Order: sequence, then structure tokens, then C-alpha cells
Amino acid sequence: MSNVLVLPGTKWQKTLVKKIKEFGHRVYLVDPNPECVCRESADYFLCADIFDYQKIEKLIVENKVEAAMSDECDIATPIIAKLSEKFGLETIGNDMAKLFTDKGKMRQFCEDKGFDSPEYCVCESLVEAYQFYNQNPFKLIMKPLDCNSSKGVHTINSLQDIDLFFDDCMRFSRYQKKIILERYISGTEFTVDGIKTPNSHYTLAISKKKHYQHNENIACELLFTHYDEKFDYSLLRTKHDKLIMSTGLPYGFTHAEYRYENGKFFLIEMAARGGGNQISAIIAQHMSGYDTYHYLINGSLGIREDFDFSIKPENMEKCAVLRFFDTPGRGGVVQGVEGIDVLKGDERIKDFAFQFGVGDTILECTSDSARIGYYIACCEDRTELIELMKDIDEKIQIRIS
Repeated sequence: MSNVLVLPGTKWQKTLVKKIKEFGHRVYLVDPNPECVCRESADYFLCADIFDYQKIEKLIVENKVEAAMSDECDIATPIIAKLSEKFGLETIGNDMAKLFTDKGKMRQFCEDKGFDSPEYCVCESLVEAYQFYNQNPFKLIMKPLDCNSSKGVHTINSLQDIDLFFDDCMRFSRYQKKIILERYISGTEFTVDGIKTPNSHYTLAISKKKHYQHNENIACELLFTHYDEKFDYSLLRTKHDKLIMSTGLPYGFTHAEYRYENGKFFLIEMAARGGGNQISAIIAQHMSGYDTYHYLINGSLGIREDFDFSIKPENMEKCAVLRFFDTPGRGGVVQGVEGIDVLKGDERIKDFAFQFGVGDTILECTSDSARIGYYIACCEDRTELIELMKDIDEKIQIRIS
């Protein structure tokens, strides 16, 4: 039995905490919310900001913590690495954590190693942003240097757009007050989730994204399949596996986003953690047929076997979807939701949530974290999944006034 630190205690850590407990370990949880979802499952709870190193370090020392973990959370990656490195725990290391959370470092790495990625510029000032736009007068995208959930992300079509959005983008950068401007890759977007073992990287799940009409930077659907009629998933797998292997990442989950343009898959972002919204907790495990959390927990405790995570033939037809609900019209006051029974009564629906209640005002989302709800469905083949999605679209009705 080992003492394992987990942070934060949000819903997205719930499966990880459950698995740690199932394997007989004790969970030491840190979260600033005293009513966080994972608290009731933890053996010990510290109500503190996850950036409060002094309190967390005291917890580690006093309780002889042997591993520090998180999943589906970008902001926790450098914190876990810093704490683990200081106390001699298993870790991907500070340098690796920075590579996988700093978009500028990702771009530089791809440039140095010859991987396709868009032209870019890391900017500290409006002057630098103006200069890059004047040299590249086409559609751009502006992002905080180290933030997730599409916060502060804006499409740029003019110098006026830079003026309008620069301050908002800058305020979401955490560790460095910088933004990144890059050429907008307009093709289809994909996510890739995988796992790194001592000697290999395995791609476990690929999704093709759709986006909201009102905001092309926010996804409304991730459709997971092992192959696609139009796009070469074998090429994408090979490219992504090669990319992760070239980073030197020692172990753990990976998540990346790509866009396809002119016959090439361009890396948009990569992360040393599983995909959010329970992609790693539910979808990657369904698509691959493996209990990947077992491997992740052991790896964090120093047990790193070179397991073969190749997709077996019997799992090649599996598919899944992470579908986000759309706000009716331009939004309004919620009067009720019809058709919830179709979500509750089907074992293929692995999870769902509405992020509002009757009487709440809902609006069109402005970031990933502001989406009004979702469901996750896992099926054995694509025909079954498409029929299920159609049924849900017809029956779920959000009534607003």
C-alpha cells in the first residue's frame, strides 16, 4: 500500500482516484473547493490551492507520499513535475512538463525536429503582434502561451482584431505573460490519445472533430473511430507515435490535436496527460480494450513494464462519441429539458451532464469550459453509434424563454 497525492479533486480525476483506491493505495487529495467531487473518496483531504507549494510540500513530508498524480488537467502537469522532482518521486521532469504545456516550446520543438506545424510568433507586446501580422497578413489564431479549455483563444483577421483581443488573451497565460500568434490551419481537426511505455508509444484513440457554428475554435463533437474513409489514420498514428518518441517522454498518457491541410497533419497542441472530459477515463479505454489507468498508476510508483498496447483486431470496429449540447437560438432562461430518459436508460451512454438548472440563463459558449453539457456514448460499430446519436438529437430538447 502506497500514499498517493492527487490534484486537483475535480470530476475529471474521479476515475483515477477510484482506480488508485481499488489497487489498495491511500489517496491524499488537494483542491481549493471543500466540496470537490473527489473528496468523499479520498483518505485525506487538504483544502488548498494546487499552486500552494508550501502546504502541499508539508503534506508530502508528513505523510511520506510516494507518488504524485493527475490526469486530464494541463495546469497540474508542471506542478506534479516540480513536486515530484523535489522529493525524488517518479516524474516526467520539469523540462518535459514545460515542453508539453508551453505552446511556444511545442512549436520550436516541431521546427527543430522537422514535424509539420504552423508558422508562429511568441509575443510579449502589441508591437510584436502587429509585426507578425504585417509579415503574415492572413487568417491567424491568437492563444495564451500556457492555458487550456480554449480560454482566451481568438481568431484574428485584422490588426483591429489584435487590438480587440490581445489583453483578453494575455490574461489567461499563467506562468509567462506572453501570447502566441500562428497561422490558422483551416482543415479538419483531430485528437489523438495514447500511452507511452519505456520503449514505445501507442496511439489508442483518434477522433474527428466538429465545431460550433458560432465559434470555430470550440468543438461540439469528437467522433472516435479506428479508421476513416477520407483521412489516413495509419499515417496520423505513425506521425504521432514518432513525435512522442522524439520528445523523450519517459512514460504516461498523451493527448494531441492536429489539423489536416494540403495532405499534411499539422500539430496544433500536445499534452502529457489524457484527453479531458473523460476521454482517457472512458473513451480511450473503450477504444483500446485496455485498463490504461492500471499502467499509469504503476508507472507513477516506479513500476514501468514495456506492455504492448497495440489495438487488437477484435477492437477495430469500436467507436465512441463525446458530444456537446448546443444552446438553442442565442440563449435564454431554461424552462426545462425533455428526453433525459434516453440518456439515463441506455447502457451505451457512459456519462452525461447538463451544466445548468431550470431557471438558469444559458448563452452560446465562449470557451470549452463554458459548454452547457455533454454525453459520452460507446458502441461496437459505427452504424450503431450513428443511430444512437440520431435518437438523442431528436429526443433531447432544451426549452428556453
